[in-house]
Amino acid sequence: MVFKRRDKRSVWRIVLEMFYPRGGWQRAFFYMRHRVRRLPDRPERIARGIFAGVFTAFTPLFGLHLVIAGILAKIMNGNIWAALAGTFVGNPLTFIPIGVLSMKVGHFLMGSRFDANVNKSLVNQFTGAAEDFLNNFLALFTDAEANWANLSEFFDRVFLPYLFGGMVLGVVAGLLAYYLSLPVITAYQKHRRGRLKKKLAELREKAARKAAVATEVKPAAKKGANNV
Repeated sequence: MVFKRRDKRSVWRIVLEMFYPRGGWQRAFFYMRHRVRRLPDRPERIARGIFAGVFTAFTPLFGLHLVIAGILAKIMNGNIWAALAGTFVGNPLTFIPIGVLSMKVGHFLMGSRFDANVNKSLVNQFTGAAEDFLNNFLALFTDAEANWANLSEFFDRVFLPYLFGGMVLGVVAGLLAYYLSLPVITAYQKHRRGRLKKKLAELREKAARKAAVATEVKPAAKKGANNV
């Protein structure tokens, strides 16, 4: 196949690159920025898509970020590809600080107390909740007894504060990304159009010169033939 990878990646390599991309996170960030700027769409729509992606990255709905960002961008008449790229803000390096800060804001809004121990076990909290949900779901079809106490505690202490706080911070971060990206994308597209127009003008001028030379050569060749 034409687009098949030459170096086949192992499962462990794929998992590793999810946490640390080839070339590092800095290179991955600049690559995503470059791709977003070159999207063939109006700057306003691209910026709205970025807002949708950044906002979604602050929610605790892991595994659904791409879907939610795409739907939100569609509702906002934003660029879906820009929205998918915007979710890049949420990555293994930022999940913990985003989660802890979102939970602090969420507990403040809900008038509850933030448990500092959650900061050290945020990943374990989500992993344990997923395991409990799976076990309780399987218990519906077996003789095992379902226990929703841990999930209820997780929902009250972690998920709900994370959701409320993340939505607030997501709006702030999304608006910041929107107003920072809009002028950058506008300037980039204007500069790119200018370069393309300049290049097109040079090609037209070159073609005109070739046509003029060809026009001069033909009469000279015809005159030489007549003299012979």
